[in-house]
Amino acid sequence: MNKREEEKIMRQKERLEKELRRLKEISIYEEEYGMYEHICGIDEAGRGPLAGPVVAGAVILPKDSKILYLNDSKKLSQKKREALYDEIMEKAVSVGVGIIGPERIDQINILNATYEAMRLAVSDLEVKPDILLNDAVTIPEAGMKQVPIIKGDAKSISIAAASIIAKVTRDRLMTEYDLSMPGYDFAKHKGYGTKAHIESLMRLGPCPIHRRTFIKNFV
Repeated sequence: MNKREEEKIMRQKERLEKELRRLKEISIYEEEYGMYEHICGIDEAGRGPLAGPVVAGAVILPKDSKILYLNDSKKLSQKKREALYDEIMEKAVSVGVGIIGPERIDQINILNATYEAMRLAVSDLEVKPDILLNDAVTIPEAGMKQVPIIKGDAKSISIAAASIIAKVTRDRLMTEYDLSMPGYDFAKHKGYGTKAHIESLMRLGPCPIHRRTFIKNFV
């Protein structure tokens, strides 16, 4: 082995050690509540968009989980999120998803719809959790111990995993909607209120997945 190869191996080792330290730092809540067998992270995607559902993810990871580069979904590229989604689905003890559509969001408001999606995600789990680690919120009527963590998707590996499940699931749904409801470019902006989305909304009018309570100022 020449010097260049040795240096490359050394850099790879250093990167791995750095990543393992980072994972340990964002596992402090999992360690703090380590007396519980099944710790479930909860997070959502899609509270802010003008169109589409709000989606919640619930993930129970194994105690010894080491999914490299697991992080808040907003800090990851689409390609990395997709790869981590597959790894989470493969390695998790259980994964649940809850989806609440635009009509229900308009009926009960986005906050209550988010809570409803989170309860659905928990009920979708094949393994009942012992404790919920939530990104910032306390879920009404959850029926079990909860720990709300501000910016939890950057502080807990369980919540980070849930954020990826929620985000990738919702992005895929919006891409499917783009095929059946062309003209709005949902695959690109995922329903968020970009300039291009608002322009197409004003030109074409609302479609079935627009949230009527969110678009009152535009149509």
